[in-house]
Amino acid sequence: MTIEVHTPRDVRTTLNYFKPLTDEPPYNYVDEPPAGIPRTNVGSDIRPVVIHDVRGKEDTVGLDITGFQFVKYPSTEKLFEDEEQIRKVYYPEIEEILRKYAAAKRVFIFDHTIRRHATQYDKVTSSNGPRRGPVQRVHVDQTFTAAEERVRLHLGDEAERLLKGRYRIINVWRPIENPVAHNPLAVADYRSLDPERDLVPTRHIYATREGSTFAVRHNPSHKWHYLSDQTPDEVTLIKCADSDVDKARLTPHSAFEDETSPKDAPQRQSIEVRALVFDIE
Repeated sequence: MTIEVHTPRDVRTTLNYFKPLTDEPPYNYVDEPPAGIPRTNVGSDIRPVVIHDVRGKEDTVGLDITGFQFVKYPSTEKLFEDEEQIRKVYYPEIEEILRKYAAAKRVFIFDHTIRRHATQYDKVTSSNGPRRGPVQRVHVDQTFTAAEERVRLHLGDEAERLLKGRYRIINVWRPIENPVAHNPLAVADYRSLDPERDLVPTRHIYATREGSTFAVRHNPSHKWHYLSDQTPDEVTLIKCADSDVDKARLTPHSAFEDETSPKDAPQRQSIEVRALVFDIE
């Protein structure tokens, strides 16, 4: 019998896995659903887990091995309050990160999301977008089908050529303003997944189109990790999809509650930038 040894910063907590609420295929409306239709038919299967701290062992994980990677790369942008400044200054930094650490030949950034605690939006001087908080639900941002559709959606006439080479979707996640104490981000080692069993395609319904994400069934084999006290100078690279079937193809992720965090620590703020990454120009 093997006894699992936990480091002092490993966290015992719970994660919200996939639970079907109806017999229909899983779906989620991004905006308001039609009258009389629930926004989603996906519930929560709450399971106890241990989230292992990678601090000091960052070289044991990697995008093509585990599906995620931690990188120190300070940004000139600090508050992320100006949308134009984010696109003008921060997007080029993301491209440089992906060229350096993901060997990208070409990068196309298609969106970003800023997340803050409800109490922090009142302090933001410029915040006209949706007010989004951390997501405490195990998920993957894209299915493999949705990733291919993203290439066609954004790259138009170049799509067919680019789809003949390796393409990926990588999410670059960074804390804002202060180290993460509440709602840190957990990422799962792809090698611990049973993709055919664990990944549940879920319709992701926008006002004008439909995509798809993966919900995730609980599996006791899953190995979860995080970077303790992650600072704004450190980013997490999260692979959402990879056309190369011989590499780690994705990593489920979720925010989680850490009861050991100081109660008076600032609430988490973060920005995630999603990009299509190509191995050919």
